[in-house]
Amino acid sequence: MTARGVLVTGGSRGIGAAIVRAFAAQGDQVAVHFGSSADLAEGVVASLPGDGHTTVQADMTDAEAVRRAVDSAAERLGRLDVLVNNAGIFVAHPPLETSYDEWQAAWSQTLTTNLVGAANAAYCAIPHLRAVGGGAIVNVSSRGAFRGEPRNPAYGASKAGMNAFGQSLAIALAPEGITVGTVAPGFVQTEMAREVLDGPGGDAVRAQSPFGRVARPEEVAAAVLWLASPEARFSTGTIIDVNGASYLRS
Repeated sequence: MTARGVLVTGGSRGIGAAIVRAFAAQGDQVAVHFGSSADLAEGVVASLPGDGHTTVQADMTDAEAVRRAVDSAAERLGRLDVLVNNAGIFVAHPPLETSYDEWQAAWSQTLTTNLVGAANAAYCAIPHLRAVGGGAIVNVSSRGAFRGEPRNPAYGASKAGMNAFGQSLAIALAPEGITVGTVAPGFVQTEMAREVLDGPGGDAVRAQSPFGRVARPEEVAAAVLWLASPEARFSTGTIIDVNGASYLRS
């Protein structure tokens, strides 16, 4: 089987790094996107089995930088079969505690990074996916898109937009042989979540799931891997919850 070319945005740490390792472990060649953490991204690449892996840099709020990163990933890998939109930010801006200037900045930064950046990456990836006869786009969303994020409303809105965006693309791109799926994790055991999980509210967060814990990055990566697989083609448009039954939706 020919190794696929895979681009993972935000691939230098946490969930993104776990996704990178999962693809590499099955023989795919991966481009690890980073915003500013070049050393971390290069460290992830150095840890991967096989060869042909690379890094690409882009500020996800810069449309031209995103285009260059996607095109560079396809060129360096020799092809692009899978795009994983994982890059995102989580900026607190509770409406009763935030100034109007801070509120505007949080909404602008969050939507531009989490939603518009992902949409731009997908748009730029489509020609490359068509060139290999089809492929997959997998978006990493959040349970916050469904249950709400009272202290981070722009984050919840950006992920709800990502869900709708992914389902719209799934319909539009199916005739091209391109599938689009979404994974919606709850809390995940990552460096970003450590402050909350190790703090006084950590036990309450873990208790949200009947398992009494939060997700491991590898569990999210497994769902991404499946959505990008040929076996998941007829599940295009699907949103998979990976939250340990901490939030159940109808």
